[in-house]
This record gives sequence, C-alpha cells and structure tokens, in this order.
Amino acid sequence: MLLLRCPLPLLLLLLLPLHSRPQKLPTRDEELFQLQIRDKAFFHDSSVIPDGAEISSYLFRDTPKRYFFVVEEDNTPLAVTVTPCDAPLEWKLSVQELPEEASGEGSGDPEPLEQQKQQITNEEGTELFSYKGNDVEYFVSSSSPSGLYQLDLLSTEKDTHFKVYATTTPESDQPYPELPYDPRIDVTSLGRTTVTLAWKPSPTASLLRQPIQYCIVINKEHNFKSLCAVEAKLSSDDAFMMAPKPGLDFSPFDFAHFGFPADNNSGKERGFLKSSKFGRQTSPKPRVDLHRVCIGNKNIFTVSDLKPDTQYYFDMFAVNTNTNMSTAYVGTFARTKEEAKQKTVELKDGKVTDVFIKRKGAKFLRFAPVSSHQKVTFSVHSCLDAVQIQVRRDGKLLLSQSVEGVRQFQLRGKAKAKYLIRLKGSKKGASMLKILATSRPNKQSFPSLPEDTRIKAFDKLRTCSSVTVAWLGTQERNKFCIYKREVDDSYNEEQKKREQNQCLGPDTRKKSEKVLCKYFHSQNIQKAVTTETIRGLQPGKSYLLDVYVIGHGGHSVKYQSKLVKTRKFC
Repeated sequence: MLLLRCPLPLLLLLLLPLHSRPQKLPTRDEELFQLQIRDKAFFHDSSVIPDGAEISSYLFRDTPKRYFFVVEEDNTPLAVTVTPCDAPLEWKLSVQELPEEASGEGSGDPEPLEQQKQQITNEEGTELFSYKGNDVEYFVSSSSPSGLYQLDLLSTEKDTHFKVYATTTPESDQPYPELPYDPRIDVTSLGRTTVTLAWKPSPTASLLRQPIQYCIVINKEHNFKSLCAVEAKLSSDDAFMMAPKPGLDFSPFDFAHFGFPADNNSGKERGFLKSSKFGRQTSPKPRVDLHRVCIGNKNIFTVSDLKPDTQYYFDMFAVNTNTNMSTAYVGTFARTKEEAKQKTVELKDGKVTDVFIKRKGAKFLRFAPVSSHQKVTFSVHSCLDAVQIQVRRDGKLLLSQSVEGVRQFQLRGKAKAKYLIRLKGSKKGASMLKILATSRPNKQSFPSLPEDTRIKAFDKLRTCSSVTVAWLGTQERNKFCIYKREVDDSYNEEQKKREQNQCLGPDTRKKSEKVLCKYFHSQNIQKAVTTETIRGLQPGKSYLLDVYVIGHGGHSVKYQSKLVKTRKFC
C-alpha cells in the first residue's frame, strides 16, 4: 500500500471536527506546528478513516458525522464499505480537490488561517456515491482521482452503531470473505422440530485457503443483513456496542491512516486491525428468540429443538477468523411441519377397547353417550407400566391420574356432553391397556381387584411335591383360576418382569398348566383371603405361579406372578 503524505496545514485540518470550537490552526511554520501537535486535545475529536482497518462507531439520532481521508495520487484504487448495525443509515461519499501548497503570487508567506480553512470546508465537492437503507453497501473504484474524500453519515431513526472499512489496495486486502456464485442457503430437509441447511463454501476458504468459519443465526422475526446487526440484537451489554462518549469513539493514533505513515513501520507490509475473535460463546444476555452458533468450516448443518408449525428465519455468515470480518449469505426462511394429527378412536358404550401406545407417545379417544346420563364410568386396565389418563368434558379438564393395574373413575354426567380421553405412555417403553367407558353404572366388564395383587407363598408349608400360596380377594364374587409353569433354575426376576402383561388371559395358557378355578368373595374385606395348596410337583424344581381373576363380562386380570421352588430333600 502506498501511504500518502499531505501538506502539514491540510494534514492537521483533517484531524479537526467541522463543528468544534474555534481553535488556532497551525501555519506552515514548522516550528509552530511541532509545538501545537504536542497538545493531545488538539486531536480529541479526529475523524480520519484508517487505511485497511474496519472501525466501529456510533451515531446519535439526527446528528450527522463526517469522516475524511486523502488520496494524493490520481488513478488510485479505492474501496469503501459501510455496514449499518441496528438502524438504516443515510451516507454520502464526495471528493474535492486538494488546495495548492503555495499561496498566490508565490511569495512564500504563510496563507492566512481562514483562507486555508475555507479552501476545503467552503466547497461542496463532487458527490461520488450515496445510499439510504440498512444493507451493507459498497463504493468500489479501480481508478480514483486524488483529493480530499468526505464520508457523511446520518441516522434519522434512532441512535445506532455502524462500521466503516476503506482501503487503497482492495485487490490484495480482501478482508471480507468472498461469496460463492450462488450465495443462497438451501433448505434440504424439513421436519417437525428440525431443519437441515446447506450452502456453497466461500471461495476465500476453498481457493485462497484462508481460515473461514460459518456462523448460523436463527430467529422468528426476520432475516439479518450483517453480523453487526445480529450482535446489536443479541445484547446491548457488549463492550463494543456501548454508546461512546462524543469525540472518544476513535483515536487517530491507533491506526495507519490515509495520508499518514505508520509509526516505526515504514516499508513494512500493513496488517489488519485485529479485534476480539468471534467465537462460539454467546453474548452475556442473549434474547430467547434469537440464537447464534458457529460450526467451523462445515457447509451443511441441522438445526434441532425447533417448535412444530413455526416459521423460522435462517442467516449464514462467513467469518474470516484472521480479520474477524464477515460476509452475509442470502438468508432464507422455513416453516416446520405440523405435529402429526392424532387419530381419535371412538369408544362404544360398555365395550372394552384395546389401546397400544409407543414409548413416550399418546393416544386420543372420544366418548359420546347417545342418551342423557347422570354419571359416566371409565375403567382402565394398564397391562404393563403405569399410564397417564386425562379426561375432558367439552374442553374442561375433569380428571388427570396415573394408572397402574386396574382403576375405575366415576364422573358426573351432563346432557349431550362429549368426553375426550388422552392416554400418555410410559417413558420406559411401549404401553398396552384396555379401557371401557359406559354411562350405565351396572355395565362393568372389569373385575374388582384388591389393592395388593401379590401372591404369598408359605415357606414352612413347602414340601418336595407341593407349595401352599394365598392371595387377597374382594367383596365382589369373582372366579379365580390358578396356573403353574415349570421354569429353569436360571429364571430370574428380570425374566418374570418381562412376562408381566396383565392383559394376557387364561386363554393364552396351555391346558396342562391349569391347576384349578374357584369362586371366592367375602363381605368382610379383612377376611377376603384364600389359600390353595398346589400338589403333584417335582422335588427341587422351580415353578412360576399365576392367578387370574375373571369378571362377569369375561374380562380377566392377572395378579403378580410368583416364583416358587419345592424342597429337594424331604
């Protein structure tokens, strides 16, 4: 890069704000200039743009800001990039000729102070480019004239941040990642909670081998045109997003400027200004509706944990990790698929319905009694693990319970009411159950069960050929059938648990496994206990015992299985 040198009075004038209080400007007296330049307050409000570095700055609403830079030689390449952050900007780039070094008639005397100032500030200059909006916009010229360039910026909406980058060596710099010939983001797969995105890699990574990482931004409001806009939306607490004090947002001594040689760096290659790296960490206080993630150099990514039937906006930014500068791909949007509509099963009054539910799944059932009714009874028989049942009548929640084994719920009826039943399965595995709904209180297909459905074996009554067991009954007269099955000595509780489907009835058993059936009940619930001795067993053998209780409607429920073993020696 060619670092340019300006006449000293002009050089100092560039560092002064146009609206600052009147100060004495230095003349061409070199000794006086050196004396005045030592006063740091002289450069307090400088607005000189550095060559080859992106600066971040701040605009107060309806308060214009002007930046300067000098191009001393004609036919100089020039590129200027302005990035609005959180509000649209109005900006204009203009140029005016540099003043002659010598005063009129070549007397060699210093030009009057006001004459030097007016030579620049009283001329409007030639407008090269203007823009109004919130897009990242560029001015690029392969051959620019020499002169004093002015960049005027204004925000009429609100106080806002912006970024400016300018360079006289655009071909060699290339600090912004280049976009591919097709800069769009493609939605390759769409689900209820996931969206898969793909995009073409930046040539900066694939051809120039510069370190590029891709950062995805997801939100529900709109697409973003710059990473600066994302940062502004994510958090107002970031250090670089704090509103600066007027005059302190940029120091002229931080960079190599247009028209100024870098200190102790003449003849060396200019480097980019390095700021804090844009990494995976999120801002201190991110908003819940905006998420950002950087994924390295991959060019396909699946966004997960989205909500069904919701529209999301997706933006992709290629970030040069050397310069920390980014370029936006063309954003896209997509709506996730709706939740699969559950098929509602119609329940018939007094008829048992079998229901299968996937792990963590749910099923919906509907019951609409055909006649007026005072009460509705729901009987649920969970075959395996506990299930969750919810009952709503015309949208109003009446019942929410966990059911294990057999449960019966009686609810107050209402004329022409419709009942919606939601059954939610277990987290452990698939669930099976039987359900009966009726508006006739005497229509009961499920047998009543005691609270404790275990089978008790009496160890002291155990012999080489028999075992004695007992189980609880109820006040309702029911039929009980007991079955036995010989099992290996290796048979354990885990195997027994897998066979605990309480909905499998005696009709699934072999006739040879049947021991006996009998009727039993007791009006005194405390005495509702029955015992039975099972004979004809082999010494030292293990047996699995099952008791089935069969209701009036023929529906059976199995008690918890019991593993017993006869004595080997008697």
